[in-house]
Amino acid sequence: MTVTEQEMRYLSQLLEACQRCVFFLSSSSSKILWPLDSSILEQRNKDAEFFETLSAVNERFAKLQDTLALSMRHAAELLGEPVDYFLKVIVLFEKLGVISSREAWQEGRVVRNMAAHDYETDYQLIAEHFNALHELEPMLYQTAANLMDCSEKALGVKPASNTFQPEFDAVIERMQASVSSK
Repeated sequence: MTVTEQEMRYLSQLLEACQRCVFFLSSSSSKILWPLDSSILEQRNKDAEFFETLSAVNERFAKLQDTLALSMRHAAELLGEPVDYFLKVIVLFEKLGVISSREAWQEGRVVRNMAAHDYETDYQLIAEHFNALHELEPMLYQTAANLMDCSEKALGVKPASNTFQPEFDAVIERMQASVSSK
């Protein structure tokens, strides 16, 4: 295998990881009745399973965004684009239509970095945090779908396997239907 083939193989593995992240974030998020209200959080303040699901949403949102970022950086390298600053990667993928805007991507970073702490007791702040994450999920899902398309068209690279393809497609279809009905 040439170095380029190895790098393309690695990108295909990253794309599969993105699909897996979409599947697991969507699965965790579907267990929550959105939007969250502070009174629900207060009523269920000792419900470990409920708060574990919220924790999973938080973690999986971050994991998906990180995996997308790594995939975009790697794809940019394969496209021969400079990747010394991630902002250059974001600008490239905004131009390619993979991300809707730099601002939307950065908003996702800011919200996910403001994670509600386990020790936070202001249920209104906790609810606001998770509702913001939930509202940004479609942006990440669409970015993942766009990245799959871009990688295939520009580089001929698809996810390493079809293991998560049906579930990924279903999440994207549900998300697009939900967004178009609003």
